[in-house]
Amino acid sequence: MIQGFQYPYTTGNVTVEEAGKLTYIDEGSGPATIVFVHGLANYALGWKRNFEVLRNHYRCIAIDLPGNGLSERGNFPYGIGFFAETVAACIRQLGLGKVVLCGHSMGGQIVMETALRYPQLVEKLILCAPAGFEVFTSWEATLYETSISVLDYLSTEANSITKAIRSSFYHYTHQADEMIKDLTGLLSRYPLTEYRKMVAACVHGMLKEPVYDRLPRILQPTLIVYGERDALIPTRALHPTTTRKIAEDGAARIPFSELHLIPNCGHFVQWEKSKEVNALIEIFMDRSTPQPEH
Repeated sequence: MIQGFQYPYTTGNVTVEEAGKLTYIDEGSGPATIVFVHGLANYALGWKRNFEVLRNHYRCIAIDLPGNGLSERGNFPYGIGFFAETVAACIRQLGLGKVVLCGHSMGGQIVMETALRYPQLVEKLILCAPAGFEVFTSWEATLYETSISVLDYLSTEANSITKAIRSSFYHYTHQADEMIKDLTGLLSRYPLTEYRKMVAACVHGMLKEPVYDRLPRILQPTLIVYGERDALIPTRALHPTTTRKIAEDGAARIPFSELHLIPNCGHFVQWEKSKEVNALIEIFMDRSTPQPEH
């Protein structure tokens, strides 16, 4: 754990081969377990407005992905497949059985990949503004990687973290200032080169490890939530379309999915409209799981 910084919740650690020592928040109890996976360059506390409510009915585990939050930094092969293997290893090592996987942004693409690789570990999926529904050609991916996304994050790191989080809200009212303070503080405790490498590798993974063509193979019930005013999805410099179109196209490919678009809400949907998202999750969790036909 980073000296001088800790989470004000019950935490644990697990060591995963290839991914090092991981920190996770573990709150609540109940008949089902929700495992939360954060997005690019974020941390487990990005889910606190959700697990603080949902822990009253379910066990809630929020993971710090390798290279993020309080988890170990290192020369890891960052990418969607690497993170999916890490999430699956955590589930197995913690003896959780089948879980509900909940991911935001890049975390949404990670949990979809986890469900595709290890369907026996996943009861349901919850996707909050997931990456992976937007499709990039090879040329678009190269352009995005070299001139759009990475430069946004790597220009001046503290400022870019602030900009990225604020742009994830439709109407920013300083409600995530504590998150910005935490993330910039964590950034200052590690070599900058490690952070840059991690971010660049994650962006590369989102672009070069797509899930879109395999979405019809996801047979778990899936709740999908987007903010209608998402400024990050789609990438409008490349795709002059709407969040609704991207969301509807992706949801239509998942057989047992339901899609909700929340008005006046941006990319950080589970934070900006936590009350609405938590209500949708509770309804979804209480619904029985349909069994696919054979």
